[in-house]
Amino acid sequence: MKPAEWDARYRRGENPDEAPSPLLVRMVENFAPGRALDLACGPGRNALYLAERGWRVTAVDASGVAVDILQRRARQRGLAVDARVADLEKGEFEIEPCAYDLICDLFYLRRDLFPQIQAGVRPGGMVIAIIHMVDETPDVKPMNPAFLLRSGELRAVFAGWRVLHDYEGKPADSAHRRRVAEIVATRP
Repeated sequence: MKPAEWDARYRRGENPDEAPSPLLVRMVENFAPGRALDLACGPGRNALYLAERGWRVTAVDASGVAVDILQRRARQRGLAVDARVADLEKGEFEIEPCAYDLICDLFYLRRDLFPQIQAGVRPGGMVIAIIHMVDETPDVKPMNPAFLLRSGELRAVFAGWRVLHDYEGKPADSAHRRRVAEIVATRP
């Protein structure tokens, strides 16, 4: 979808979920706060959760409406979040090498961004990714396959990293009906 389409969805109140990803919550529980990057952050449910726990968060999304919602929520909670409007599809945000202790890529796929994500994590830092997969289930709405992972694809991207969590299938703790690939990996 284009940023204007996302803006319209957020204006209509679609994607109202404010609860952070349960996988993110579980995985950062025992991880010391540092610098985090939330890619395609939407209205900031994960960015806000991290900021509440002491993380210094940069959150990026192409939707100005989503970033406005995130900034408003952060102000209401007295949190500092560096929220930026940038279209990742157009390369409007460059991930700084070795700059982050955590990079979140939740429900966003741009394959050519994976090398930047990997390079952006400091040694010992963590990537949490949850991305929709190709799903042939009849009750699942068709999507452009360019934005869907194939089985084993995400795992292969992080070969050589220390994998803390690896799952493919229906998400047990999410409203998403499509199959997902999940990975949590730390950089060696």
